Amino acid sequence: MTTSGTSSFNLDLSEIIEEAFERCGSELRSGYDHRTARRSLNLLFADWANRGINMWTIEQGTINLVQGTNTYVLPVDTVDLIEHQIRTGAGNQYTQADLTITRISVDTYATIPNKLAQGRPIQVWVNRQSGATYPTATAPSYANSTTGVDAPQITVWPTPDGSQSYQFVYWRLRRIQDAGDGVNTFDIPFRMISCLAAGLAYYLALKIPGAEARLPILKQQYDEAWEMAATEDREKAAQRFVPRRMFIT
Repeated sequence: MTTSGTSSFNLDLSEIIEEAFERCGSELRSGYDHRTARRSLNLLFADWANRGINMWTIEQGTINLVQGTNTYVLPVDTVDLIEHQIRTGAGNQYTQADLTITRISVDTYATIPNKLAQGRPIQVWVNRQSGATYPTATAPSYANSTTGVDAPQITVWPTPDGSQSYQFVYWRLRRIQDAGDGVNTFDIPFRMISCLAAGLAYYLALKIPGAEARLPILKQQYDEAWEMAATEDREKAAQRFVPRRMFIT
């Protein structure tokens, strides 16, 4: 018996919505059904962003630091930073080095007496912003000029000096892209498709009249699908734990 020879299965927006409605014992009948399902999908993605690190949303970036400037804007869809270093001598195989820069809270940054002191940055405050939106005409300079959404920022200390070039190298978590129109596929890996269908079915059952009886089983299916997908969506590298050494002199 021969197999298909393909491994490209995926579902677009309309197919996911149809699957979710069927699990609720209903069917997609109107444009409003499509709109409310798409809205629920975007709320589901927002929920996923609060459930920990989604590996497929990790991206690396760099910011060239400028002498005398201590605040820099991150991409507007940044959720948080998970790793960061200061790179000196970038591009030179003999001198390039990634050095530690410690993340601090706004409280710690506020207590620094001289925030204009210059040197190699050793601390960074990540201002994640609120996600607030403004009318584009009144949006602050750090907000996206099209959407008016607050952009996250970093503030380094000391302020970069001119003794050498510095780059801020970071790995960030970005937002999951919005659900698009009916022909778009999703900004998720294959392993999350089943979880997406289960989650949308549960969200829709909360709104569809007569679907209340299915809520417990749909919630259970969603929780189980999330647990399996989230367990698979984790770093597979071995971890090494080193005991902390205390020296008494």
